[in-house]
Amino acid sequence: MRESKPEMQSSSETVFKVDQRVHYAGQPQRTGVVKYVGPLEGYSGAWIGVDWDADGVGKHNGTHNGVVYFTARGHDTASFLRPHNLSAGVSLLEALQTRYQTASTKEEEDEMYVLSARNNRVSVQLLGKEKIQDKMSRFEDLTSASLFHLGVKFPGSPDHVSSVLPNLKELDLTGNLIDKWEDIGVINEGLPSLEALNLSNNPLSTVITTIPKLTSIRILVLNHTAVTWEQVEILKDSLQNMEELHLMGNKLREITPAASTVVQGFNSLRLLNLENNCIAAWDEIMKLSQLNSLEQLFLSNNELNRIWYPDCGGYNHFKSLCGLLLANNKIEDLESVDSLNSFPSLMDVRLSGNPVADLGKGGIPRFVFIARLKKIKIFNGSEISPRERKDSEIRYVRMVMSKCHGGLEEIRRFHPRFAELKSTLGIEDEKQSIGASGNQKMASGLISISLKCIAASVGEKPVLVKKLPATTTVGKLKNLCESFFKLKSVKPVLFLQEEGSPLPTLLNDDMESLTELGIGNESTILVDEEP
Repeated sequence: MRESKPEMQSSSETVFKVDQRVHYAGQPQRTGVVKYVGPLEGYSGAWIGVDWDADGVGKHNGTHNGVVYFTARGHDTASFLRPHNLSAGVSLLEALQTRYQTASTKEEEDEMYVLSARNNRVSVQLLGKEKIQDKMSRFEDLTSASLFHLGVKFPGSPDHVSSVLPNLKELDLTGNLIDKWEDIGVINEGLPSLEALNLSNNPLSTVITTIPKLTSIRILVLNHTAVTWEQVEILKDSLQNMEELHLMGNKLREITPAASTVVQGFNSLRLLNLENNCIAAWDEIMKLSQLNSLEQLFLSNNELNRIWYPDCGGYNHFKSLCGLLLANNKIEDLESVDSLNSFPSLMDVRLSGNPVADLGKGGIPRFVFIARLKKIKIFNGSEISPRERKDSEIRYVRMVMSKCHGGLEEIRRFHPRFAELKSTLGIEDEKQSIGASGNQKMASGLISISLKCIAASVGEKPVLVKKLPATTTVGKLKNLCESFFKLKSVKPVLFLQEEGSPLPTLLNDDMESLTELGIGNESTILVDEEP
């Protein structure tokens, strides 16, 4: 296999060079990077080798007929094209004219959407289309513009941009060809009223030669731009008024403060989005603990396996943090859950998708989270009502009393809130009684349970309310359900339906009792059938 080196083409029509960002002519959403300019063995004329941003849109990996022209990032991300099939991009104002002064086709309208800060597609519905187009064609009235996937490469003259768009406050440039930080500065210079800038899916240069002035920006979205925290630190002084910073999907592994062990500055920053990165150590997150205005921290879809809060002389780390999203990480220990009680202002937590919340992997159910987390008001996106909190805490205390037979020190270690909850709720210890068969524990008497049959083969049945001993096991309850609902050829499967929980909890251990599961009065159990 031979290797061919890229070379600049001598043809006057060629304007492409290696590492230049381009898009396919007529398809600005299909973007990539030039990796080769030169001849192609066996073919005449000029050829451009492109490594596309999206997987599967190319035909090879940069090798053609045994000759390696360049190494693409994937086996099917590269193409060779004639220069006329590529575009080097347009100016911001040219894209603006295309978007707002060109009549859209029905097909284009069907494809219209905007990307939210968290990269979700939000469909655009055209109501009063003619009035809207008339208003948007008057650029001086525009306060928001969405130029996603239009091949924007350069800003143009700041004075010209300013005269055309004097009142623009929000600009979405998702999926264009911008890669130079100085161009971002020119855009901001030409838009003095700009407050929100979305540059997602524009792979930016790793070098900041000129620091852009971004003092008016309050919301900056840099999702999937390959930006590093080192670059964020370089931009810090020009982002003095920034309130939201979104850095999703940038393969970040470390938080690297510029001149200290912790991140300083960013005095206005309220929301930091670090989702879909590669952060594995909570030590990296602690470097953000002195951002005193930080209220929301998004860390879902990373590789975190532990949470901890330092005990250091009364200093409040993360003192304003009220929302912490940690879904789809690798957290599996209860000590991490309990540490969340130490965050002084925390009220909203998301832990779904972690082993500690996966009942199939030995995780704990929603009511245990609620009982262990004293101040939390929203868990996994669902608000905790006062009733749900009280019921959860009662269930938790009863569960601990039924399962833990060790000393007080052991209970205090594994269930830090147990003594406090037991005292607050006024739950007494289980009493001993002597029956015909010797010493037996008197559980908490009878509990009232609603049984709802949802088995498809049985048909609709009225909900039954039954009072059962708290010592009733799951296996015994299954037998009772067969009798209650006259299930002759159906093997029942039981689920606990909990308030605020999106999915019911499977009760799969036939030996566990209602008390051990923390099931209390007015609980609802769904009776299904095995598939």
